[in-house]
Amino acid sequence: MMLACYGYIVALIVLAGRLNIHPAVPRGVSRKLLHAMIGNLPFIMPYFTDSLFPFLVASPFIAVTYLVSPYSPWPGFATRMRGLSGITEEGHGTGLILYAVSYSALALLYGKRPYIVAAGVLPMAYGDSVAALIGTRYGRHRFRALEWKSLEGCLGMFAGSLLSLLIGMAYFSVIYGFSLQAQVLSVLVTSLVVTAAEAASPRGLDNVAVPALGALTFIAMGGGA
Repeated sequence: MMLACYGYIVALIVLAGRLNIHPAVPRGVSRKLLHAMIGNLPFIMPYFTDSLFPFLVASPFIAVTYLVSPYSPWPGFATRMRGLSGITEEGHGTGLILYAVSYSALALLYGKRPYIVAAGVLPMAYGDSVAALIGTRYGRHRFRALEWKSLEGCLGMFAGSLLSLLIGMAYFSVIYGFSLQAQVLSVLVTSLVVTAAEAASPRGLDNVAVPALGALTFIAMGGGA
């Protein structure tokens, strides 16, 4: 199972890297594709034989994303991985690193309860991706917290988070036997909190704020019970 996960992540990196240099693909799409598809990994977590294995899958990519970032002490590695380094540079310099850190931390702390990991990761994976795509294309009503955002992007963040969390909890309710109906309020409040966190986060820090606050809010609201 771990090898299959490594293969999945590597395949996504290769695909995103190729899309990043394809002239027909708009800039930013490859990075958001990678964000979203990595966010599917919590769905596999219930099938690991040890709750530590998801952390062991995710944690090596902290080093990988650091080595291809603009802060890498080994520029030659970034050159060899230019597809991934290009994705990193077109976004926030530390964005993918912080995403890997957040996922690894949640996997380590809540490996036995993957639905909590999903509560943190899915809004970052799908909510943030929808927010970026809608905000870039349709963002007309702009405001500034710590940086410029748009109301349209915030609505995209909320909608993407809400829908992905509802689908995620429907999936986990079948495996863990909790009531999906009982998760609706937790999902709704979590979606509102992560939307506010994304709107208020300066560049790149939403990769920490959204997963952390998503998971903590879901727990505080009794999610998964």
